[in-house]
Amino acid sequence: MLKNINYNTFIHIWLITLIVLVAFIIIVGGLTRLTDSGLSITEWELLRGILPPLSAEDWIKYFNSYKEIPQYTLLNNNMTIEEFKFIFLWEYAHRLLARFIGLFFLIPFIFFVFMKVLKKDIIIKLVSIFILILIQGSIGWYMVKSGLIENTTVSHYRLSIHLFIAFSILSSLVWLVLNNNNKTKKKFFQLNFKNASLKFLLTFLFAQIILGAFVSGLDAGKIYQTWPLMNGSYLPNDIILNKHYNLNQASFVQFLHRNVAYIIFFLSIYVGFNIFKRKESKLYINFFVYFSLILLQIILGILVLVSGSNIYFASMHQISSIFLIIVVINLYYCSIRS
Repeated sequence: MLKNINYNTFIHIWLITLIVLVAFIIIVGGLTRLTDSGLSITEWELLRGILPPLSAEDWIKYFNSYKEIPQYTLLNNNMTIEEFKFIFLWEYAHRLLARFIGLFFLIPFIFFVFMKVLKKDIIIKLVSIFILILIQGSIGWYMVKSGLIENTTVSHYRLSIHLFIAFSILSSLVWLVLNNNNKTKKKFFQLNFKNASLKFLLTFLFAQIILGAFVSGLDAGKIYQTWPLMNGSYLPNDIILNKHYNLNQASFVQFLHRNVAYIIFFLSIYVGFNIFKRKESKLYINFFVYFSLILLQIILGILVLVSGSNIYFASMHQISSIFLIIVVINLYYCSIRS
């Protein structure tokens, strides 16, 4: 009886659900960072941390562990246990969702392989994605460790790797779904000059995601909260005075983030110009949706700055980046001839 079932619908629902879950954990991860909750659990607790604290003694134990790290001693030494519970539950939800995604990927995957309903090339791609998920978990803990001994926050380099891998998993799943739905085998990475402007656009968008993680990790959005100039100057004043051109300098990172946004905007116009010049009518709607999202993303980025890094604007800025990546990948996919 099971052999007569059409599994394509179940595979499609499974993959779409995975995309939604990965997008959701990116949002939760962003809010975890924005609420400074990421260091509230000071151990990895791969298995033991499945259940939250269930007694007052458990809460005190976790709180005492948090009191031993620099973030508490230097920044939050007046924190109450009720305030600690708030940040703890954000990080707990983040880790619990990560575990759930791993299981939600693995169990159906094993079942579909056992039922022999997945083609060999799909299995290889899915195994690669699962390896990325495992690496992501390890990087997550590697990131947390960077803020437990000498620093009051996590390394912005490790944060950027964590976010980049998350978007890589999301992008891989989206591409897999597009190929599966359209019964094609289009390759994401093609080393040629076809659709070069779109490839450059994708490259800059992923670079901007990395820079966005740098901005978040260094709290670079909390300085130079004016636009279009940075306190009346194109270059931030402290760079002009001290000549600090490095990725550990918050003002320089914000400067880069702003200017890559400008490059993406003008590159987007160029992509649209080429699409309409070549009369690629099948791409018109996709490009219009993409361009609307890039405008929204830029507006939200400006609002984050001028609002003093308001958490709601900052979260919406990150959420819109998820939709932006999905839409631009779809645009790129549709531009490739089978």
